[in-house]
Amino acid sequence: MSATDSLRTAPARPSHDAGIGRRPLVTRTTPRVLSIAGTDPTGGAGVQADLKSIAANGGYGMAVVTALVAQNTRGVRSVHTPPVGFLREQLDAVADDVVIDAVKIGMLGDARIIEAVAAWLRETVTGPVVLDPVMVATSGDRLLRQDAEAAMRELLPLVDLVTPNLPELAVLADEPVAERWADALAQARRVSERAGVIVLVKGGHLSGVVDCPDALVDAGGGLGAGRSLVEFDGPRVATTNTHGTGCSLSSAMATLVARTGSWSEALGAAKSWLTASLEAADALEVGAGSGPINHFATVWESAGLGARRADGAALVAGWWDDIAELRARIDRLPFVATLADGTLDPARFAWYLQQDAIYLRAYSRVLARASALAPTPEEQVFWATGAAGSIEAEMELHRTWLEASAAAGEEMEPSATTTAYLDHLHAASVDGDYGRVIAAVLPCYWIYQDLGERLVQASHAAHPFAAWLDTYADPAFAIATARAIEIVAGAAERADATGRRAMRRAFLASAAHEEAFFAEPIR
Repeated sequence: MSATDSLRTAPARPSHDAGIGRRPLVTRTTPRVLSIAGTDPTGGAGVQADLKSIAANGGYGMAVVTALVAQNTRGVRSVHTPPVGFLREQLDAVADDVVIDAVKIGMLGDARIIEAVAAWLRETVTGPVVLDPVMVATSGDRLLRQDAEAAMRELLPLVDLVTPNLPELAVLADEPVAERWADALAQARRVSERAGVIVLVKGGHLSGVVDCPDALVDAGGGLGAGRSLVEFDGPRVATTNTHGTGCSLSSAMATLVARTGSWSEALGAAKSWLTASLEAADALEVGAGSGPINHFATVWESAGLGARRADGAALVAGWWDDIAELRARIDRLPFVATLADGTLDPARFAWYLQQDAIYLRAYSRVLARASALAPTPEEQVFWATGAAGSIEAEMELHRTWLEASAAAGEEMEPSATTTAYLDHLHAASVDGDYGRVIAAVLPCYWIYQDLGERLVQASHAAHPFAAWLDTYADPAFAIATARAIEIVAGAAERADATGRRAMRRAFLASAAHEEAFFAEPIR
C-alpha cells in the first residue's frame, strides 16, 4: 500500500487521523525511525531485522542496543546487557541530533531497562511508539522475570501500539492464552481499555485457522470513523523460516504509520509486505534452524534481482493441500453420498442440474475472458475450447435432464448460492488479471475431476445417474484438468508476490463456492 501523492511531495505535516493513539501522527515521506532492541548476529531478528524492515518500508533506520545477544537460527546462547546508563547515553545521543518520527521498542530484558526507556519516552518522544513486548517465546518459554513483566504492563500507557503474540497478550491481560480468534480479540479489547493502547492481535500461531488473520483493537474507537476494530485476512504461508517475524512486523508498523498517518493503512501495507517476505524466505537459505524472512523480497523482485523464481507447481499444489478438509467435507455431503449410491431424490438432482446449467452459461463467458487475456496462442485455444465445451454441456443438460422442466414452462432462475459464485467469477475476470481469472476457474476443473474419479467407481449400467457420473471421470476431462493445472502453475510462477496472493485467494474462494454449490438445499 503506497503513500498518497501528497505524502511523496509534501513536507512533514499533521495527519488528518491525529486522534489515533496517544500522540498526534505526523506523516513524512521518509520517516526517521528508531529501533530500541537487542541484537541478532545472524541478521534475522532484533535491531538488524528492524533496520532491514524500516528500509524495506521506506524509512531511515536508527538503532539503540539494549542487549548483545549471542544467537543464531537455532537459538540463543548468551546475553550481555550493557549498563543502563550507557543505554540512556545512546538514546540521548540520537535524540539530541536527529528528529525521531517514530520509535519501535523490542527486547528490553529487565525491569531497570524498561524503567529507563519509559523515563526517556516521557521526556523526549513526541511521535508514535510501537512496542513489541518480548516476553514469551513462541515455544511458550517466559523471557522476563515477574518484576519485569509488571514493569512491561506499566510501560503500555506510554506507547501507542503494542504487538504481542498470543502468549504475550495473555500475560499482558493476566489471563490464560486465547485458543480462539474471538477470544483473542476480546482479550485485546480488555488490554486496550485498561492501558489506553491500540493492540495488534496476530493470528499466525492460532490453531485451527486456515488463513492468518490480524486485527487492530482500540477500545477508545480511534481507528478512523470511530471504529474500535479493524480486521485483515491473509494467507498462511507454508514456511519454517519465520525467525524475526514479530520484530519485523512491529518495525514495519512504526515506519508505515509515520508515512501514512493511519494505523489501519499501515497494517494493510505491513501485512502485504510481510506475506511477500515470508513467501520468499526459503530462497535465502540462511542457517540450519528457523531462518529469517526475506525483508527485501519485493524490492529485489521489482529490480529483477529475485533470489529464485517461484516454483509454480509447488505453489498450486499447496493451494490444493489448503482445501484438503474442504474436499473431505464435500465427500461427506448428503448430495454426494446419495448421488453415489443412487438414492438421491430426483427432484434434488434436477434442481442441482438447473443451477449447473445457469452456472455453465456464465462460466463459459469467464473462460472466454481467460482466452482473451492468455499470453500465448496455445493457452488462448485451451480456454476457448473450454468455453465452447461449457456451452455444449449446458445445451446437453437442456436436451436430456432438463427437458421435463422446460416442457412444464418452469423458468430457471439462479439461486443465491449460484449468484454468489458467479459474482465471484465475474469480479475475478473484470480487472484484466489473467492469473487471477484462471486461478478462479481452476476449482471447477480440479474438484470435479477429483470427485469424479471416486464417484465413477459406483457407476453401473442400471445406476440412475450413471451418465452424469461417467462424464467427470472421462479421460479427456482428466487431461484437460491436468493442462489447466499446468497453465495456472505457469502463471503463478511468472506472477509477482502480490499476483500470487491474488491467485491463491481467488482459488480458495472458488473452492468454497463449489462446496456451497453441492451443499445447497432444494428451493
